[in-house]
Amino acid sequence: VPQLGSQLPPRLTQQPWHLLYSTGRDGFSLRTLYRSGARPDSPALLLIRDTEAQAFGAFSASAIRSSSGFYGTGETFLFSFCPELKVFRWTGRNDFFLKGDVNLLMVGGGSGRFGLWLDGDLHHGGSQPCETFNNETLSHREEFYIQDLEMWGLA
Repeated sequence: VPQLGSQLPPRLTQQPWHLLYSTGRDGFSLRTLYRSGARPDSPALLLIRDTEAQAFGAFSASAIRSSSGFYGTGETFLFSFCPELKVFRWTGRNDFFLKGDVNLLMVGGGSGRFGLWLDGDLHHGGSQPCETFNNETLSHREEFYIQDLEMWGLA
């Protein structure tokens, strides 16, 4: 979280963050992750470490939640620490920021590709270059297995 501080919108850089959800504490469930979310207007930071020890994730200016359509703002971004911090910001090409239900959470999209997706049991996910963020694949592989996942929100 400290390394990402300078990448966050200026109004959030001095705010205290706290852990809302952790697979180590709360188990592996997308449904539980949604229930652990903060207020609807509260930003969320999703941090993932895969089984190959790669760290990456997403920032959303609004809470991560289940939805029937895409939601979010142009402040949403993807990031990777492979090997140093790289941030992938909104390109303006579409507004496919976040969409999720109990089976799948997607961040970024376009042409059938998702910048980041996680399955309902939070064991498996994927990352592909997408139009929303013009990102690189966040992990070493387009499909990965999740070792740890955390969601942070404002205190």
